[in-house]
Amino acid sequence: MKRICIINVVGLTPRLLRHGETLFDLAGRPDESTLTDGSGNFAPWTSPLPAVTCTSQATMLTGLPPRDHGIVANGWYYRETQEIRFWQQARSLIEAPTFYDDFETAKMFWWFNQSSSAKYSCTPKPHYGCDGNKVFDVLDHTGCDLVNKHGPFPFFSFWGPGAGLPSSRWIAEASATVMRQNRPQVTLVYLPHLDYDYQRQSQQDPERVAEVDQCVRLLKAAAEDIDAQVVVVSEYGLVPVDRPVHINRVLREAGFLGIRNGPFGEMMMPGESKAFAVSDHQLAHVYVNDPAVLPDVRQLLESTTGINGVYDADELELDHPRSGELVALADGDAWFTYYYWLADDRAPDFARTVDIHRKPGYDPCDLFMTSKLRMAGRLMQKKLGMRYKMDVIPLQANLVRGSHGVHPDSADGPLVIGPHDSQPLPTDMREFADYARGLLE
Repeated sequence: MKRICIINVVGLTPRLLRHGETLFDLAGRPDESTLTDGSGNFAPWTSPLPAVTCTSQATMLTGLPPRDHGIVANGWYYRETQEIRFWQQARSLIEAPTFYDDFETAKMFWWFNQSSSAKYSCTPKPHYGCDGNKVFDVLDHTGCDLVNKHGPFPFFSFWGPGAGLPSSRWIAEASATVMRQNRPQVTLVYLPHLDYDYQRQSQQDPERVAEVDQCVRLLKAAAEDIDAQVVVVSEYGLVPVDRPVHINRVLREAGFLGIRNGPFGEMMMPGESKAFAVSDHQLAHVYVNDPAVLPDVRQLLESTTGINGVYDADELELDHPRSGELVALADGDAWFTYYYWLADDRAPDFARTVDIHRKPGYDPCDLFMTSKLRMAGRLMQKKLGMRYKMDVIPLQANLVRGSHGVHPDSADGPLVIGPHDSQPLPTDMREFADYARGLLE
């Protein structure tokens, strides 16, 4: 039986390869002259738009563009319920088969993992109490008792101000255990931490690559133990940014947003808005509930500084019912906030917390904190059993120094590393499902 281990190193680019010894070796030790063309065992490849986690993963696994698999971003507007929801985990949201459906698979922290066809899986899944309390945990369907073997999953390292290496290291160690114990035919491993600091800092620290390289080395050893070929993929490359674009504030000032004032701050009312944006890094879906204002909305956004272009969804292969009537792309050094309030004292209470399921857009400010002292005080309240609110996230979009979502130059974009004896490496994520099947035949 042929086996493969697909390691998703988020944020890895050709230009970063030389900073990781294991990755550099797997890629065939390319020189600078081949970074944009690919050589040996690696190739730059093209992601869908938006170049974000959920959309890229769905395209890799199905071989289809977003118009066909339906994952048009990390989150979107649910017209039936008039809600904006991000970071959903249900496999049923992907409206197409995935290549791993036909193989015994271990799916370790790749998205849309809940109720998937994978025989073995592990994914983050907190417990929520009726009093608002949250207990962090994972949904472990591997049969390996991962929490007892490796300790609790470090949730505070997976996202938030403390996001960093421990999450990737835990996933790598747990995945190595699953590979050796269960010997799956396909193993999908997600290593997230490389891009955290690359959103915090404009200069990409090589030390982060060296850290994730150690995780890859651990997984490579486990793959060799079960005679699995190693494939490395990345979803996108991050680029320096210094211009936040407050697209919903632009729409609000023009009179298109519906806003409800209340005791917990202002709330955006999507169903009562003529037009609003769902921001996801450097792409924003613009939903226009009133067709009469669509030309005005387009003209307004096209004249907004930091917006590179405004498109009909079909121009970007995003023509799916979940998409907005318009799609805005940011300039290469800009990104879209979800902010819709005009004064910070009217921001909703969740804006200052890591509340990824309530925020109506992606918020990279979750990676920062207002102060360590404030964080310590809130943690003390929690330990004492007091009511508390973890309001430690700043409302300073200019802190963000890296983003993704559009297509950068190929040396700074995503890549694939893998064997190519019997078939060429894919140069488009839509080709990956067939490439993976070919390795298993």
